Amino acid sequence: MAPLSVKIKHAGKVHDVQLDPDQPATVFKDAVYQLTGVPPDRMKVMIKGGILKDDTDWRKVAPKAGQTFMVIGAAGELPKPPSTPVKFLEDMDETTLAEALSMPVGLVNLGNTCYMNATLQAMRAIPELQVALQSSSPSGLSLALRNLYTNMAKTTESVTPSAFVAALRHAFPQFAEQTRATGIKGLLGGGYAQQDAEECWVQLTNSLKDVSGLPGPSSASNASAKFVEQFMTGELRRVLKCDEASDEPESVASEKVLKVSCNISNAVNYMQQGILEALDGKIEKQSPSLGREAVYSSTSRLSRLPSYLTVHMVRFAWKRDIGKKAKIMRRVKFPTEYDALEIATPELREKLLPVSRKLKEVEKERAERRKVRKRTKAAQPATDKEGDVQMADASSPEASSSSGAGAGSTDPPAEGEDKGKDVAGAELEEESVYREREGKELEELIHPDVKADIGASTTGQYELVAIVTHKGAEADAGHYIGFVKKRALHGAPLAPGAAAGAAPDDGDEDWYKFDDDKVSVFPAEKLETLSGGGQDASAYVLLYRSRPLV
Repeated sequence: MAPLSVKIKHAGKVHDVQLDPDQPATVFKDAVYQLTGVPPDRMKVMIKGGILKDDTDWRKVAPKAGQTFMVIGAAGELPKPPSTPVKFLEDMDETTLAEALSMPVGLVNLGNTCYMNATLQAMRAIPELQVALQSSSPSGLSLALRNLYTNMAKTTESVTPSAFVAALRHAFPQFAEQTRATGIKGLLGGGYAQQDAEECWVQLTNSLKDVSGLPGPSSASNASAKFVEQFMTGELRRVLKCDEASDEPESVASEKVLKVSCNISNAVNYMQQGILEALDGKIEKQSPSLGREAVYSSTSRLSRLPSYLTVHMVRFAWKRDIGKKAKIMRRVKFPTEYDALEIATPELREKLLPVSRKLKEVEKERAERRKVRKRTKAAQPATDKEGDVQMADASSPEASSSSGAGAGSTDPPAEGEDKGKDVAGAELEEESVYREREGKELEELIHPDVKADIGASTTGQYELVAIVTHKGAEADAGHYIGFVKKRALHGAPLAPGAAAGAAPDDGDEDWYKFDDDKVSVFPAEKLETLSGGGQDASAYVLLYRSRPLV
């Protein structure tokens, strides 16, 4: 049924609003909230025969175009004085100002929706997805995602994702499951049950399959391509070889995959081990040459690596003895930089190897340049607020050190110290000059087949940009938290009217921690604490991004 134009009356004012009978009543309430400011939990929408409830069936209400609905409820709560004194931008120092402008917003937990909040924050680390959503005409859940990301980019306050969670539950009823509450909660009707973040990731990715892809550099690129197919889909080639009949021909099959699984057994200590264990194995099936069941060796490798590679840490397994899923607590270390050539087919590896080797060399040179620039910057004299050079006291250690390193010093550099580092710092050109030159060199090494495949990884080298963790011992309970690398969220604005935050410097490796509406900076050196080994937060879904050439 097509959306209807209806009216709502609240506090003596009449507003026009769209009512879609195919969407849940919560979507209509959210639209009313946007117009009136009345929170859905305090809102009463009068309909014929009573009050509009979240599970009301619009077909029974039979709304008509132009119909007026009465809305009762107070708009928002009275403003409270700030818990901390207000600090204006002009009074902040450079560090505080940068943090204030760049800190992303959190998502309010609407009752066991941490699985969804963590997934949405992690998926926001794919800026190309937001470009695709803005440049296409999505519908359903994709439209709700676009609207949510747009709202998140325009505010500094936590966002309440009421419309999105309603659209998610409408598209996938499994996320509308109610808890089997007892006691007082049971008498009150319970609430929504905790869900699996990895299932949410998969279903959300599947719902985005109709979002149009991004155009390639040439006009000959496939205009009908879809975003998920371009940037998030890998191709897996599986080879079966009979162990008991060496003369039996191999069987080869290919399939498209949205993730790579990492099995967690007693022998797995590292992510790569778990991935290879999931890709390779033994199976039993009917042998056409032997005419009976036989053992086959199964070997799977990726014949296409996407720009964004999702790794699923298989931490939940069915336990027959207890009759339910249980969490595997084992500690499994994961890398922040991942070389995926080992899980690629020999043909793909051969295409990616030249540019992959060169990129590793270039990355080492970039790291050295960062070190030199930092040393040069630290050696420069400090300036006060008026820009005047501050002179150090002659008796201070800094002054002695500075004078000792001057032109009159004949002391040789200390053991292990880079000789001529000050000269090297002075001779360095602008970083953009190096990047442009390096980009051209790397571009020339990209295989034509890979270059023509929009959204495919050109190097097979990845960096970790997002993590969804699970905290707790039970599969159907616990708490999910999202982590996103700071550099993955900053850059050019991706939503109309959004302001670009202050981007961290190239050497900033810290992360953001998204614990629902609480957002904080998470030091890079603490990432290893997310490897598991107990009931604390353990990495569950990891998102790797193909390393950029420049």
